[in-house]
Amino acid sequence: MEEFAAAVGLSRPTVSKYFQNPNSVRVKVRERIEVGLTETGFRPNLFAVNLNRRRTKIIGLIFPNSLDPFYTGLRRRIEAEATQAGYMPFVFSSDGKAELEAEAIETLTSLNVAGIIMAPVGGNAKHRAKVKALARSNPIVFIDAPFDDEQPFVGTNNAQSMSLITDYLTRLGDRPCYFDMPWVNSNAHDRRNAYIATMERRGLEPIVLELERSDSWDFERYAFEQANRILRNGGFPTGIVVCGNDRVAFGVLAAVNQAGLKIGLGPDCDLRIAGHDNQPLSEYTWPPLTTVSQNTAEMGRLAINLLLSKLDPGRVFDDPRLSGDQVLVNAELVLRASA
Repeated sequence: MEEFAAAVGLSRPTVSKYFQNPNSVRVKVRERIEVGLTETGFRPNLFAVNLNRRRTKIIGLIFPNSLDPFYTGLRRRIEAEATQAGYMPFVFSSDGKAELEAEAIETLTSLNVAGIIMAPVGGNAKHRAKVKALARSNPIVFIDAPFDDEQPFVGTNNAQSMSLITDYLTRLGDRPCYFDMPWVNSNAHDRRNAYIATMERRGLEPIVLELERSDSWDFERYAFEQANRILRNGGFPTGIVVCGNDRVAFGVLAAVNQAGLKIGLGPDCDLRIAGHDNQPLSEYTWPPLTTVSQNTAEMGRLAINLLLSKLDPGRVFDDPRLSGDQVLVNAELVLRASA
């Protein structure tokens, strides 16, 4: 770095300051350094630089499923925001398992990370106590599902989003029944309760389908098998099905289509099916899935900024939602041919 600083005619502290946070130096200095990087090909060993700090510029990200497009969307936005703020993100997958989640937190702690953003998987009381203890030494912001009522959290407003889709479906001439998602985190409980509350508010009896309880992250297979069981035993109790998330809806769509039933809004259709999340594939199922869209980009932005506010209390953010620790993002209704 000393040789690079000499090559661009700047002091090493100035160059070092740029690598810690490009926005911390003047625009002309930043441009001078970036031209020098292009001409020389120099890149600092940021990992070594981080390990020399008392508190590194590393941020840990822990997600339960690295292949789920929802978490991919969150990761992409968080990584972009973290890099712009001068932090280096490390990503771990817990594979939906509490023990791997704990190992990931311990590994990140050993790296002396600045903080962690994590989508929790739940776990037993012992695991939750362990996570809470680790959160006392490392700032953690939870995303997608809250850990408890105390820890910082950013996620979808399930009461609003499930109410939005349920309220719409009740206007289609039949009562929507509810197809649960596996109970892998608190979203399952919150969305089910929001469906029930919306039905009762409209003076309708909730119909929660009796499914085998599961904590599997293989949502599509679970829903496909449970929907086939329902179809073998006489079919769905109503002509409208609202699912706990889109991946569950994918499994239900597959089972219903394979059974030869027609899904959609027409008078010749047998069922209407809706989901929750607006996964990227939702637009390309058959028929395209009616759902509610979670704003993953906004959730990712808020989560990283909430964490940065913990790391640097003097940092000023223009979003008033970041003044609190519990940030909920509203969803939008997306109408397609399935309902």
